[in-house]
Amino acid sequence: MENVISVDEALDRAKKELGRADHLLFVSLKYTRTVDVIKSIIERLINAISCVNEALLIKIKQEGKIKSIPELPRLRVDSINEAFASDEVIPKFEEFYLILRKLDKSEYERALEFRRHVTMTAYVDGKKVEVTIDIVQDYFQKTKEFIKYVEIYLKGENED
Repeated sequence: MENVISVDEALDRAKKELGRADHLLFVSLKYTRTVDVIKSIIERLINAISCVNEALLIKIKQEGKIKSIPELPRLRVDSINEAFASDEVIPKFEEFYLILRKLDKSEYERALEFRRHVTMTAYVDGKKVEVTIDIVQDYFQKTKEFIKYVEIYLKGENED
């Protein structure tokens, strides 16, 4: 049983999540400077990317490249990577999405809270990953560019 939404609805949801992440980044984080806000931004970015993935999956299902849309995020990523193997941007970004998911689920430590250099330190695949305000801004920009890329791709496909 699949929820039937359109590509445009999925993209709209992604943009709304990105807007929430934008507010957290440029308003909440600016004034609170806590790891909880950094974690919330990462969660919003994951949600936004999930919505974009939903749009891509709807599109490839309409094209008959898959029979049904997988429920599990890893299987969704695999379906997208398979369908867009020749694309230079989408598979790379899907790897970034999986890293964000691991980062979100991992144990983390807090450092320098309430200061400019607030840092969330997590361990992903045995590697130490430090997320600062600047790094989370990079994640935000990367996600924003990806949403724009997919939107242009999907809109271009619809014009045929």
